[in-house]
Amino acid sequence: MSAKMSEPRDLFLHELGDVLYAERTLVKTLPKLQEEASDEELALGFEEHLDETGQHVKNVELAFEKLGEKPTAEKCPGIEGIKREHDEFLSKESPSQDVLDSFLTGAGARTEHYEIAAYEGLVTMAEAMGETEVVELLTENLEQEKTALEKLKAIGTRLAQNGAKQETHS
Repeated sequence: MSAKMSEPRDLFLHELGDVLYAERTLVKTLPKLQEEASDEELALGFEEHLDETGQHVKNVELAFEKLGEKPTAEKCPGIEGIKREHDEFLSKESPSQDVLDSFLTGAGARTEHYEIAAYEGLVTMAEAMGETEVVELLTENLEQEKTALEKLKAIGTRLAQNGAKQETHS
């Protein structure tokens, strides 16, 4: 890639590399989140999403190959920021397990929103470039991210309601 980005394809490859980095980071991070979660449904959700995320990595790598490019990850400041926020929260706040579960749900939702935005942009660009196979691969990832977000929202709502009930009874 040239030092100066002048073609839409260059931007697409950069963004694709960004999401590849994010997905690879999540493959490493999700098992840690699963261990940190005490809520069974949340822990299971992280475990299930780890399997999907492994497939997301493969789909993004395949998208690069369909474009005749070598899969190249670009450091993703967005995912690094979400990860840093998690690490700082744990070290500074010493949360109770209930609070940690709620925090993990929120961190997961922030991650899904970030990925959904990335994939929506990528799908739009791939459609404009006429890359039908790439559109299919990235849309598959996008739909799974949306489903994961819905699951996290449901878990987050349940945890918040349970927390509110405990507050009123203590």
